[in-house]
Amino acid sequence: MTTLTEGGGYKFKSLIIEGKTKQVYELVDRPDECAVVSKDRITAGDGARAHDLKGKSQISNRTTCKIFQLLSTAGIKTSFVREASENIFIARKCAMVPIEWITRRIATGSFLKRHPGVPEHFRFNPPKQETCFKDDENHDPIWSQEQIISANFKLNGLVIGRDEVEIMRRTALLVFEVLEKAWASRDCTLVDMKIEFGVDAKGEMLVSDVIDSDSWRLWPAGDKSQMKDKQVYRNLTTVTQADLDTVKRNFTWVADQLEFLIPPTTGRVAVFMGSPSDEEHCRKIKKECKALSIPCDLRVSSAHKGTEETLNILAEYEGSGEPVVLVAVAGRSNGLGPVLSGNSVLPVINCPPVNSSNVTQDIWSSLNVPSGLACTTVIYPAAAAQAAAQILALSNHMVWARLRAQALNNYISLKKADKAMRDTKE
Repeated sequence: MTTLTEGGGYKFKSLIIEGKTKQVYELVDRPDECAVVSKDRITAGDGARAHDLKGKSQISNRTTCKIFQLLSTAGIKTSFVREASENIFIARKCAMVPIEWITRRIATGSFLKRHPGVPEHFRFNPPKQETCFKDDENHDPIWSQEQIISANFKLNGLVIGRDEVEIMRRTALLVFEVLEKAWASRDCTLVDMKIEFGVDAKGEMLVSDVIDSDSWRLWPAGDKSQMKDKQVYRNLTTVTQADLDTVKRNFTWVADQLEFLIPPTTGRVAVFMGSPSDEEHCRKIKKECKALSIPCDLRVSSAHKGTEETLNILAEYEGSGEPVVLVAVAGRSNGLGPVLSGNSVLPVINCPPVNSSNVTQDIWSSLNVPSGLACTTVIYPAAAAQAAAQILALSNHMVWARLRAQALNNYISLKKADKAMRDTKE
């Protein structure tokens, strides 16, 4: 039994599995968690080529932890729990689905060999997805989704059927697109990547295993000659210590860039209410913004009764130096939204607090604005927050990621509910 002296006192129990580049251990007193230990080892060609690479375990662990933190921040469900030490992280213990999900944006590598006539750099829109059955002896053969369904894998009580395959497909696509957006913020092109899924003790399917520089192709500035991934190692005809040092520098560069992929929160929503009586309506907007991790300010100002003060508050946001979306909450004769829109280039969303007695008049008041004004109108507070988030997502990849993850999680919830309904016996 080994104590992880740098991991907060975790104690190893038995070895669950050992791969070419990592070991997975059970933990004492934590039956639903495990420790994933990276090795100072690099391999290619299903282990046909392998070398020791001192320091790789720390780099790989650092990369994986940062990537899983980014995905978790976005709202994508993963098995990652916490970083334990320089080369160890703690994860929810999962039974692994023996399938690799590969998502490609640009045609290169093995895809070109299997599809002669397709030029390198062919761009897939939407991204191309492939699935491989994990079988080193047969070099991880490509499987169709029909083969995965027909295999009837049963993991922690969950049978991998059509619904689960579709959930994995959509999740793999979103993981790629989230990381693609994140890397684009560093002027790097995510060419393709692979991920795996596991099923935890509760039967929940999660993005699992590791995601590091063995998992993707990454081209700075979209230039293949600058690649920073394991393909540099795969391409070597002979392997010298200098070559290994180059690979290590590349992997370190990637890990360093990850420090910038979860940016500080920028952008906010400013909700202007024409009267304190509209506070309840406005707090619903703020609640939805909070769910998306978007700062939201509530302000009280009447465009009719306090025009000068309204413009003074507006000037605060115009001079803040950050992206701001304005939401105008005013009923009756809605002058608030038009005044904000007419005196600013900041986007303005009208969200009148309508009720059954005034719905027609108040909505019309928000829609029938003077020419030259670009404020839009929604009715529901949640929709106002969503619309504001979509505007902020144009310049913030984490807001974009949270919106997409929210949509995916809604889809998964509906899929699970439909499956439960189908399985219910009268």
